[in-house]
Amino acid sequence: MAADQNNTSASDHPDHGLKHLGSTLLRSNSLVPTFLRSAVSSQASGWVDFIVGFVMFYWIFNHHLSWLATGIGVVAGGIVNCIICYKFTFRAENCSWSAVVVKYALVWIGNLILNSAGTDGLYMVFKNWPFLEEMGFKPAGYYAAARLLMSLLVSWFWNFILQRNFVYRPSRFDPYAERFMASLLDFLHIHHKDRNPTTEKLTTDR
Repeated sequence: MAADQNNTSASDHPDHGLKHLGSTLLRSNSLVPTFLRSAVSSQASGWVDFIVGFVMFYWIFNHHLSWLATGIGVVAGGIVNCIICYKFTFRAENCSWSAVVVKYALVWIGNLILNSAGTDGLYMVFKNWPFLEEMGFKPAGYYAAARLLMSLLVSWFWNFILQRNFVYRPSRFDPYAERFMASLLDFLHIHHKDRNPTTEKLTTDR
């Protein structure tokens, strides 16, 4: 009986280990599980970015306005990434959504600037290294290498660090972000709020 119990217990260990590992990856807020969840959210938003941009370019704009199609795809991917990170990656239910949106937008703008300027800077550096040309690199290769390297650096040392420690975590900046979002929403709805139903009725009757 004791041997059977030991065998049963031993056979249960793999399942228990897998469940524990899965629970750790999904729920733990430590560095590695959070980074892995962040990679999943980045992949998901990247696919949304690509698919939306392609649909806009191919079907909506009929092979025109590629810049607008790309921009719409980038915005769609950013929205998806923000939502997934809020609900799944960092589980920031203790942060107000308005503060998260403002902080995410700030980090996203920084990401755009760093990727653009950094890629251009690295491209110029690579282009001035003669040994790369001797190895067979072409200008397109310089750009691809610069774009990939800069994207990885910004993703690791800007996006992930700031999202984990600033965007999806309560901070002293949150009240200012919430006030800004409230002011923005008030501004966007100013015409609706300024309408007086009685005044509108009198104007219509005249």
